[in-house]
Amino acid sequence: MQSTIETLTQTAQHTELRAEGRVLHVTLNRPHVLNALHPHAHFELAQIFDVFAADCDLWIAVVRGAGERSFCVGTDLKVRAKKGRDEYPPSGFAGLTHRFDLDKPLIAAVNGLALGGGLEIALACDLIVAAEHARFGFPEPGVGLAAMGGGVHRLVRQLPDKVAMGLLLTGRQFSAQEALAYGLVNQVVPVERLDSAVNDWIEDMLACAPLALRATKQVARRNLDHAALAEAIRAGYPAAQSMLNSEDAVEGPRAFAEKRPPVWRGR
Repeated sequence: MQSTIETLTQTAQHTELRAEGRVLHVTLNRPHVLNALHPHAHFELAQIFDVFAADCDLWIAVVRGAGERSFCVGTDLKVRAKKGRDEYPPSGFAGLTHRFDLDKPLIAAVNGLALGGGLEIALACDLIVAAEHARFGFPEPGVGLAAMGGGVHRLVRQLPDKVAMGLLLTGRQFSAQEALAYGLVNQVVPVERLDSAVNDWIEDMLACAPLALRATKQVARRNLDHAALAEAIRAGYPAAQSMLNSEDAVEGPRAFAEKRPPVWRGR
Protein backbone atom coordinates (compact mmCIF):
# COMPACT_ATOMS: atom_id res chain seq x y z
CA MET A 1 0.00 0.00 0.00
CA GLN A 2 1.36 3.38 -1.02
CA SER A 3 2.19 6.01 1.55
CA THR A 4 0.47 9.38 1.30
CA ILE A 5 3.65 11.04 0.03
CA GLU A 6 3.94 8.41 -2.68
CA THR A 7 0.34 9.05 -3.67
CA LEU A 8 0.88 12.82 -3.79
CA THR A 9 4.01 12.29 -5.87
CA GLN A 10 1.85 10.66 -8.54
CA THR A 11 -1.16 12.97 -8.32
CA ALA A 12 0.35 16.43 -7.79
CA GLN A 13 -0.33 18.71 -10.76
CA HIS A 14 1.58 21.87 -9.90
CA THR A 15 4.50 20.49 -7.92
CA GLU A 16 7.09 17.76 -8.28
CA LEU A 17 7.85 15.71 -5.18
CA ARG A 18 10.80 13.50 -4.39
CA ALA A 19 11.40 11.77 -1.08
CA GLU A 20 15.08 11.00 -0.67
CA GLY A 21 15.78 9.23 2.60
CA ARG A 22 14.69 11.58 5.36
CA VAL A 23 14.32 14.57 3.03
CA LEU A 24 11.31 15.71 1.03
CA HIS A 25 12.15 17.78 -2.06
CA VAL A 26 9.27 20.03 -3.15
CA THR A 27 9.60 21.71 -6.56
CA LEU A 28 7.14 24.42 -7.59
CA ASN A 29 6.41 23.27 -11.13
CA ARG A 30 4.86 26.08 -13.15
CA PRO A 31 7.93 27.30 -15.08
CA HIS A 32 5.79 28.67 -17.96
CA VAL A 33 4.70 31.45 -15.56
CA LEU A 34 7.97 31.61 -13.62
CA ASN A 35 6.40 29.37 -10.95
CA ALA A 36 3.72 31.90 -10.06
CA LEU A 37 1.03 30.23 -7.97
CA HIS A 38 -2.75 30.13 -8.26
CA PRO A 39 -5.37 28.77 -5.82
CA HIS A 40 -5.11 25.15 -6.98
CA ALA A 41 -1.36 25.23 -6.39
CA HIS A 42 -1.78 26.78 -2.93
CA PHE A 43 -4.17 24.06 -1.79
CA GLU A 44 -2.02 21.33 -3.30
CA LEU A 45 1.02 22.62 -1.43
CA ALA A 46 -1.00 22.90 1.79
CA GLN A 47 -1.80 19.19 1.52
CA ILE A 48 1.84 18.37 0.81
CA PHE A 49 3.09 20.21 3.88
CA ASP A 50 0.32 18.67 6.00
CA VAL A 51 1.59 15.23 5.01
CA PHE A 52 5.21 16.22 5.54
CA ALA A 53 4.43 17.48 9.03
CA ALA A 54 2.72 14.22 9.96
CA ASP A 55 5.21 11.79 8.37
CA CYS A 56 7.62 10.50 11.04
CA ASP A 57 10.03 9.26 8.37
CA LEU A 58 10.55 12.71 6.83
CA TRP A 59 12.71 15.10 8.85
CA ILE A 60 13.62 17.97 6.48
CA ALA A 61 11.99 19.62 3.45
CA VAL A 62 13.61 21.58 0.62
CA VAL A 63 11.58 23.97 -1.54
CA ARG A 64 12.82 25.03 -4.99
CA GLY A 65 11.41 26.25 -8.30
CA ALA A 66 11.39 24.43 -11.62
CA GLY A 67 13.61 25.78 -14.38
CA GLU A 68 16.62 28.07 -14.26
CA ARG A 69 14.94 31.48 -14.15
CA SER A 70 12.68 31.56 -11.15
CA PHE A 71 12.08 30.22 -7.65
CA CYS A 72 8.62 31.79 -7.54
CA VAL A 73 7.36 35.22 -8.62
CA GLY A 74 4.35 35.14 -6.32
CA THR A 75 0.71 35.26 -7.34
CA ASP A 76 -0.36 34.35 -10.86
CA LEU A 77 -1.81 37.79 -11.59
CA LYS A 78 -3.63 36.67 -14.75
CA VAL A 79 -5.61 34.14 -12.73
CA ARG A 80 -6.24 36.72 -10.00
CA ALA A 81 -7.44 39.25 -12.58
CA LYS A 82 -10.02 36.76 -13.85
CA LYS A 83 -11.24 35.79 -10.37
CA GLY A 84 -10.94 39.26 -8.86
CA ARG A 85 -9.52 37.85 -5.63
CA ASP A 86 -6.97 35.46 -4.15
CA GLU A 87 -7.87 32.16 -2.50
CA TYR A 88 -5.56 30.59 0.07
CA PRO A 89 -5.78 27.69 2.50
CA PRO A 90 -5.61 28.55 6.23
CA SER A 91 -1.87 27.78 6.11
CA GLY A 92 -1.35 30.70 3.72
CA PHE A 93 0.54 31.33 0.49
CA ALA A 94 1.89 28.02 -0.85
CA GLY A 95 0.36 26.37 2.21
CA LEU A 96 3.33 27.65 4.16
CA THR A 97 3.40 31.34 5.09
CA HIS A 98 0.74 31.04 7.82
CA ARG A 99 1.90 27.67 9.09
CA PHE A 100 3.30 28.34 12.55
CA ASP A 101 3.23 24.85 14.04
CA LEU A 102 5.70 23.12 11.69
CA ASP A 103 8.80 22.39 13.77
CA LYS A 104 10.67 20.41 11.11
CA PRO A 105 13.45 22.33 9.31
CA LEU A 106 12.70 23.91 5.93
CA ILE A 107 15.29 25.01 3.36
CA ALA A 108 14.60 27.33 0.44
CA ALA A 109 16.86 26.69 -2.55
CA VAL A 110 16.40 29.94 -4.48
CA ASN A 111 17.41 29.36 -8.07
CA GLY A 112 16.28 32.64 -9.61
CA LEU A 113 13.60 35.24 -9.02
CA ALA A 114 11.97 35.22 -5.57
CA LEU A 115 9.44 38.02 -5.79
CA GLY A 116 6.27 38.80 -3.87
CA GLY A 117 4.82 35.55 -2.57
CA GLY A 118 7.98 33.79 -3.70
CA LEU A 119 10.01 35.83 -1.24
CA GLU A 120 7.32 35.16 1.37
CA ILE A 121 7.84 31.43 0.86
CA ALA A 122 11.60 31.79 1.25
CA LEU A 123 11.25 33.92 4.39
CA ALA A 124 8.92 31.29 5.88
CA CYS A 125 11.73 28.74 5.58
CA ASP A 126 14.47 28.39 8.20
CA LEU A 127 17.43 28.55 5.81
CA ILE A 128 17.84 30.18 2.41
CA VAL A 129 20.56 29.12 -0.03
CA ALA A 130 20.59 31.28 -3.15
CA ALA A 131 22.17 31.07 -6.57
CA GLU A 132 24.31 34.07 -7.53
CA HIS A 133 21.77 35.27 -10.11
CA ALA A 134 18.83 35.15 -7.68
CA ARG A 135 16.91 38.35 -7.11
CA PHE A 136 14.45 39.22 -4.38
CA GLY A 137 11.78 41.82 -3.78
CA PHE A 138 8.20 42.75 -2.95
CA PRO A 139 6.79 44.43 -6.08
CA GLU A 140 3.18 44.31 -4.81
CA PRO A 141 2.72 48.11 -4.37
CA GLY A 142 3.35 48.51 -8.10
CA VAL A 143 0.23 46.47 -8.87
CA GLY A 144 -1.96 47.97 -6.14
CA LEU A 145 -1.30 45.34 -3.51
CA ALA A 146 0.88 44.73 -0.44
CA ALA A 147 2.88 41.71 0.77
CA MET A 148 0.26 40.64 3.30
CA GLY A 149 1.06 36.94 3.19
CA GLY A 150 3.60 37.51 5.93
CA GLY A 151 6.14 39.37 3.81
CA VAL A 152 5.79 42.77 5.47
CA HIS A 153 5.74 41.21 8.92
CA ARG A 154 8.78 39.00 8.41
CA LEU A 155 10.92 41.55 6.59
CA VAL A 156 10.63 44.21 9.30
CA ARG A 157 11.55 41.58 11.90
CA GLN A 158 14.53 40.22 9.99
CA LEU A 159 16.10 43.43 8.65
CA PRO A 160 16.98 46.82 10.15
CA ASP A 161 13.93 49.08 10.03
CA LYS A 162 15.18 51.55 7.43
CA VAL A 163 16.47 48.79 5.14
CA ALA A 164 13.17 46.90 5.35
CA MET A 165 11.01 49.99 4.84
CA GLY A 166 13.16 51.15 1.94
CA LEU A 167 12.56 47.87 0.16
CA LEU A 168 8.88 47.60 1.08
CA LEU A 169 7.92 51.16 0.14
CA THR A 170 9.61 51.12 -3.26
CA GLY A 171 9.13 47.57 -4.52
CA ARG A 172 12.82 47.54 -5.43
CA GLN A 173 14.49 44.26 -6.26
CA PHE A 174 17.75 43.34 -4.56
CA SER A 175 20.45 40.86 -5.46
CA ALA A 176 21.53 37.65 -3.75
CA GLN A 177 24.72 39.39 -2.66
CA GLU A 178 22.71 42.21 -1.07
CA ALA A 179 20.48 39.65 0.64
CA LEU A 180 23.59 37.96 2.04
CA ALA A 181 24.92 41.29 3.30
CA TYR A 182 21.56 41.97 4.97
CA GLY A 183 21.73 38.58 6.69
CA LEU A 184 18.58 37.50 4.89
CA VAL A 185 20.13 34.43 3.25
CA ASN A 186 22.59 31.87 4.61
CA GLN A 187 24.73 31.27 1.53
CA VAL A 188 25.15 32.43 -2.07
CA VAL A 189 26.75 30.07 -4.58
CA PRO A 190 27.11 29.69 -8.36
CA VAL A 191 23.95 28.12 -9.76
CA GLU A 192 25.77 24.91 -10.67
CA ARG A 193 26.67 24.48 -6.98
CA LEU A 194 23.22 25.20 -5.57
CA ASP A 195 22.20 21.57 -5.10
CA SER A 196 25.52 20.56 -3.54
CA ALA A 197 25.41 23.53 -1.17
CA VAL A 198 21.88 22.58 -0.07
CA ASN A 199 23.04 18.99 0.41
CA ASP A 200 25.85 20.21 2.69
CA TRP A 201 23.29 21.88 4.96
CA ILE A 202 21.14 18.75 4.87
CA GLU A 203 24.07 16.51 5.84
CA ASP A 204 24.91 18.74 8.78
CA MET A 205 21.30 18.66 9.98
CA LEU A 206 20.95 14.91 9.51
CA ALA A 207 24.00 14.46 11.74
CA CYS A 208 21.89 16.00 14.52
CA ALA A 209 19.01 14.34 16.35
CA PRO A 210 15.77 15.26 14.53
CA LEU A 211 13.82 15.83 17.74
CA ALA A 212 16.60 18.13 18.96
CA LEU A 213 16.26 20.17 15.78
CA ARG A 214 12.49 20.38 16.20
CA ALA A 215 12.87 21.46 19.82
CA THR A 216 15.43 24.06 18.80
CA LYS A 217 13.18 25.47 16.09
CA GLN A 218 10.12 25.53 18.32
CA VAL A 219 11.94 27.31 21.15
CA ALA A 220 13.65 29.75 18.77
CA ARG A 221 10.34 30.71 17.15
CA ARG A 222 7.97 30.66 20.13
CA ASN A 223 10.27 32.41 22.57
CA LEU A 224 9.58 35.60 20.61
CA ASP A 225 5.98 35.41 21.85
CA HIS A 226 7.28 36.52 25.27
CA ALA A 227 8.38 40.08 25.87
CA ALA A 228 10.70 39.22 28.77
CA LEU A 229 13.64 36.83 28.51
CA ALA A 230 12.81 35.25 31.88
CA GLU A 231 9.29 34.50 30.67
CA ALA A 232 10.61 32.96 27.47
CA ILE A 233 13.04 30.70 29.33
CA ARG A 234 10.42 29.54 31.83
CA ALA A 235 7.75 28.90 29.19
CA GLY A 236 6.80 25.35 28.25
CA TYR A 237 7.83 23.97 24.87
CA PRO A 238 6.24 20.61 23.94
CA ALA A 239 8.92 19.72 21.41
CA ALA A 240 11.61 20.20 24.03
CA GLN A 241 9.81 17.83 26.40
CA SER A 242 9.46 15.27 23.61
CA MET A 243 13.19 15.56 22.94
CA LEU A 244 14.10 15.01 26.59
CA ASN A 245 11.84 11.94 26.80
CA SER A 246 13.07 10.40 23.54
CA GLU A 247 15.20 7.36 22.77
CA ASP A 248 17.53 9.70 20.90
CA ALA A 249 18.24 11.61 24.13
CA VAL A 250 19.59 8.33 25.52
CA GLU A 251 21.36 7.35 22.31
CA GLY A 252 23.34 10.60 21.96
CA PRO A 253 25.29 10.46 25.24
CA ARG A 254 25.68 6.70 24.91
CA ALA A 255 27.19 7.03 21.43
CA PHE A 256 29.53 9.76 22.69
CA ALA A 257 30.69 7.56 25.58
CA GLU A 258 31.19 4.61 23.24
CA LYS A 259 33.06 6.77 20.72
CA ARG A 260 30.78 5.94 17.78
CA PRO A 261 28.38 7.89 15.57
CA PRO A 262 24.85 8.05 17.00
CA VAL A 263 22.00 6.27 15.26
CA TRP A 264 19.04 8.63 15.35
CA ARG A 265 15.54 7.18 15.21
CA GLY A 266 13.45 10.28 15.71
CA ARG A 267 11.66 8.85 18.70
